[in-house]
Amino acid sequence: MDTRRSLIAEAAAALGAAGVASPEYDADELLAHVLGIGRQELVFVGAVAPDVSVRFWELVARRVRREPLQHLLGTAAFRYVELAVGPGVFVPRPETELLAGWAIERARELEAPVVVDLCTGSGAIARALADEAPHARIHAVELSEDAFGWAARNLADTGVDLRLGDLATAFDDLLGTVDIVVSNPPYVPLDAWESVAPEARDHDPHLALFSGDDGLDAIRTLASRGAQLLRPGGVIGVEHADVQQVVAPEAFARTGHWQEIRDHCDLADRPRYLTARRVTR
Repeated sequence: MDTRRSLIAEAAAALGAAGVASPEYDADELLAHVLGIGRQELVFVGAVAPDVSVRFWELVARRVRREPLQHLLGTAAFRYVELAVGPGVFVPRPETELLAGWAIERARELEAPVVVDLCTGSGAIARALADEAPHARIHAVELSEDAFGWAARNLADTGVDLRLGDLATAFDDLLGTVDIVVSNPPYVPLDAWESVAPEARDHDPHLALFSGDDGLDAIRTLASRGAQLLRPGGVIGVEHADVQQVVAPEAFARTGHWQEIRDHCDLADRPRYLTARRVTR
């Protein structure tokens, strides 16, 4: 019979050799998952039954092929909520939690804010907003039918107005009335295909990753559509690639619709998202 220590050590070695960034963590999570316990409870596990070992190695083999850990677990943590994820939807990243936090802080400054989440994907930002700013009226839109299904699952019973549609045309009924627009759009340039991690390139939907030759197609659309949706003085927050710290804000500046355009770094001190305010004139 295998022991917890031997299983974790062997699995971590295999995952590390496959290029997985956090092999020990992933091995712990997978073993805890098949045991039906939390990762913190693994310290109390000694011997592992053969049938559990078999299921564990099946998951390890899939992770070695760089299938996302969250797909194997069926969930992804995001701020204070847990989201259902799987094939067909972009797995939310920790970096996006900062953008969500910005939107939550802005919502808390207002009595009855109207918030729109464009390109909601799994519904991560909208769900975090509903959890931490429950007084807000939240609207979200997603273009992919597959991702929309996951968002509907994650936003069930939250009161979020979820719609299937295009960020460029969604919410005509809200034009000029929105207080906060937030978006984690696709922003990877098409020519950056080879540089994308296998977990994203081979398993995340390309609709959620790539956005034209320079990666800015969706961001340029947001600079225009966000201005139409927001009331004068309303604010927008948009995630972007770390190499877009200049060109993404420039895309907003060129429209003439925005003031107070600022860029913000993530916890690794990499440029990660911009914010701007709709001009009041």
